[in-house]
Amino acid sequence: MIAIRSFLIAALVALPLLAQPLRAQIAAIEEVVSPGGIRAWLVPEPGIPFVALEIRFRGGTSLDAPGRRGAVNLMTGLIEEGAGDLDAQGFAAARDALAAEFRFRATADDVAVSARFLTENRDAAVDLLRAALTGPRFDADAVERVRGQVLAGLRSDARDPRTIAGEVFDRDAFGDHPYGSSGDGTLDSVAALTRDDVLAAWRGALARDRIYVSAVGDITAEALGPMLDRLLGGLPATGAPLPPQAAYGARGGVTVVDFPSPQSVIVFGHEGLPRDDPDFFAAFIANEILGGGRFSARLMTELRERRGLTYGVATYLMPRDRAALMMGSLDTANATVAQAIDLIRAEWARMAAEGVTQAELDAAKTYLTGSYPLRFDSNAAIANILVGMQMEGLPIDYAQTRNARIEAVTLEDLRRVAGSLLRPEDLHFVVVGRPEGVESTN
Repeated sequence: MIAIRSFLIAALVALPLLAQPLRAQIAAIEEVVSPGGIRAWLVPEPGIPFVALEIRFRGGTSLDAPGRRGAVNLMTGLIEEGAGDLDAQGFAAARDALAAEFRFRATADDVAVSARFLTENRDAAVDLLRAALTGPRFDADAVERVRGQVLAGLRSDARDPRTIAGEVFDRDAFGDHPYGSSGDGTLDSVAALTRDDVLAAWRGALARDRIYVSAVGDITAEALGPMLDRLLGGLPATGAPLPPQAAYGARGGVTVVDFPSPQSVIVFGHEGLPRDDPDFFAAFIANEILGGGRFSARLMTELRERRGLTYGVATYLMPRDRAALMMGSLDTANATVAQAIDLIRAEWARMAAEGVTQAELDAAKTYLTGSYPLRFDSNAAIANILVGMQMEGLPIDYAQTRNARIEAVTLEDLRRVAGSLLRPEDLHFVVVGRPEGVESTN
């Protein structure tokens, strides 16, 4: 899906220096290396007797074998459906008895494992999670039950215009690359998956050569290292090869998908910047001014406030592991689709040609350096951000240097980057609906 990781990216880039108590926690990040060589970032917080643990395995649904689309997603849904001597009901009962919480999910670029458990139950909770990760049962009845849930979701997605728009954009942009299709698979591909396919997906996706870990809460560095070896040491040393870079192939223009609705969903975008590009912060600020979440963003002003064409329009940078995009979306009445597309192109061209004003830059900096502390108000939220920082290749002191990087961006930086990043002629629009006066050009 096109929106995968976009909110995480926004949270990472927008991470402010927070109120004093949380700033002290962020400043105390420790890098821990287990005796077995597993690296993790830790924020000790003994004041509350529980631990939030976040684990990521790079690769995600992009690791699906040819002809086996949806295997990693199905496997991820089955991890908690029985392990070792416990069937699905027994596993759930054991987890609930420990007051533990486990979540497993797959995206295009990673398999994520989130765990929270009380200090007094830490050893037992880790042992239960270890069983799920290293010895899932994949019982036949569980496979069929979860397969049915996935198929029901796919049938629902086939009737959802926003999902359709995202999938068509991905297909147009990336073709046969894994990014070009849904990681959930198709009705046919999921129906054809076997238990052997699920086992192969498990062995390929959950391996020690692609692990990122963070922990926040009531645990010390001395205790975390051995715990990680006990939890993750039994996984394979290496997993399936990561996919190649994705070549972007969408052309500027419009793709219309007929859908019976009084309004249309529009998804649009073109290539963006990778997260490690030196100009990424300038691009992030430019995007905030053009189409970020504020009502003062240019696209919101033009399309909503001045013309009432939509309830909301937003753009965002989406640097995936294997490709980078700049994306946007909105809903509008079928009669106003052509006008909305013209206005988006015009605003794209105006910022590319003229840059931004000093007042816009100052307002964006103020917003980005001070508006997100509520995102980081729990151990689980901090652990999620820390593991995301690792996957994005950010330094361990990022929380302390991020504001200075934002403040260092100049008006000239914005003008230069806007001129190269924003390419109105390359904007690719996918319209799902019955737009009046708009036809496919691709």
